Amino acid sequence: MAAFTTAGVVMPLAYDHEAASRMLRARTGRTLVGAEDVDVIRQITAAFSAADERLGGGHGLTTVTAYLADTAAPMLRARFASEALRRAAFGAVAELAYLAGWKHHDLGQEGAAQRYYQVGYQLACEADPHGHAAWMMRALAHQALSLKQPHHCVDLVEGALSRGLGHVDGQTEALLHITHARAFAAVHEKPAAARALLAAEDALLRDDGPQASFSLVSGPAAGTVASHTARTLTDLADHVGTEQQHRDALVRWDPEKYKRVHALTYADLGDSLAAQARADEAVAAWNQALTLMDGMTSDRTRKAITSIRSTLAVYQRRKVPGAAELARRAREALA
Repeated sequence: MAAFTTAGVVMPLAYDHEAASRMLRARTGRTLVGAEDVDVIRQITAAFSAADERLGGGHGLTTVTAYLADTAAPMLRARFASEALRRAAFGAVAELAYLAGWKHHDLGQEGAAQRYYQVGYQLACEADPHGHAAWMMRALAHQALSLKQPHHCVDLVEGALSRGLGHVDGQTEALLHITHARAFAAVHEKPAAARALLAAEDALLRDDGPQASFSLVSGPAAGTVASHTARTLTDLADHVGTEQQHRDALVRWDPEKYKRVHALTYADLGDSLAAQARADEAVAAWNQALTLMDGMTSDRTRKAITSIRSTLAVYQRRKVPGAAELARRAREALA
């Protein structure tokens, strides 16, 4: 199994797009790919992405990676009727590679996730070296931030912004700015983080067309901005602001389509309530999280359950109502 590396985070900053592009164009097969082939890849990606949100990264992982390796990626060696169709095909396969990376990340298989994100970045450069490539740079930075490895993330997101600005819709731009904010907060640059948060909100208000399909894979921008604003404010120790943003996120995400997002948001909301010494409310939020996590194959949900246990032990000693029952549920969920 590949290992996550700090060097892998900054791979896009040293990537020679022109050399790789020449190599990819030289490997041309005899099959002619049509628009229908590309549409099928997009439909399969959408179906497995929807299942992933409800059942966790472990659901359908081997099917997604096998389809990517055996069918989708080999298609890129074929001939295309037009340059536009070639770009569309590379974009569709890049989105599938992103999903494979995201599923590995959800299972805690971070080295494999990073490799799929890197492949997704290389394919995105062929599809759209501005917006889509910027989005895949964001994916690599986002993973590093989640793993508390913020080194190089500011540089990487600034590279993504310089590529993407002027080439993406406001909602996609907002997602680049919010990752910029998280990167600044992670390295304790508070004023810069605040500026990036404002830039994200401003971009979100811009009405300039639908959100790009490659960024829509991670859900509607408004919900993502609220979730990541909360995480930025957590790093800045603003627990009241964090709570408000988590509550906003719960309103902005569809609870049926984005069950895992709701589960993790309730877990984080409980953390922010516990940090404000509101034990009863924290227990209620964590109970809601555990209910939603039932049946999911996700390392991120397991980590969220594990992280509340030390606080729960304190709550049990203090006889906080419901703490003992919640501790029992957490034990069973992790068994």
